[in-house]
Amino acid sequence: MGRTLENKKEIVADLKASLSKSTLTLVIDYQGLTVAQITDLRKRLRPSGTVCKVTKNTFMGIAIDGDKNWEPLGEFLKGSSAFLLVPEDFSSAIKAYQEFQKATKKTELRGGVMEGRLLKESDVKALGDLPSKEQLMAQIAGAINALATKVAVGVNEVPSSLARALQAVADKDKDQGASTEGAAE
Repeated sequence: MGRTLENKKEIVADLKASLSKSTLTLVIDYQGLTVAQITDLRKRLRPSGTVCKVTKNTFMGIAIDGDKNWEPLGEFLKGSSAFLLVPEDFSSAIKAYQEFQKATKKTELRGGVMEGRLLKESDVKALGDLPSKEQLMAQIAGAINALATKVAVGVNEVPSSLARALQAVADKDKDQGASTEGAAE
């Protein structure tokens, strides 16, 4: 029993909705993976919010038709395709896929598309080497904290420097007063 036309339209609509939420889409050849391995891949991708869709290339072709951001995906629509739809944290998603690929050695990354640009395997690897969103936020927070600390130390140093200068002047006046008294005697 085949799919009904209504069912096919739902699949395409679901793919379009998933693509609209994605910033990056990766295409992998999943031939040879078991259901348990696909489930493992999905589990690894879940923390980054990435969705792994295994669907017919025809359905994905219909979903990307007319969408300038995703049309370059058409180049990868051949063979057994799984689509990793990455919403935001692409670095974590790529790292999770790379760990899975090292463990199974059964998948092949064909490439991806980000902002209408076709990405080859080397481009995807470079994206995976970027720090994650959390790491970037921590680096920025650290830089802001360091700057705030320097400003606070600088602001705190002004009254201290002024106090030391006044003390030096007072000590100098005392020394001059004492030497004037000693000369007068």
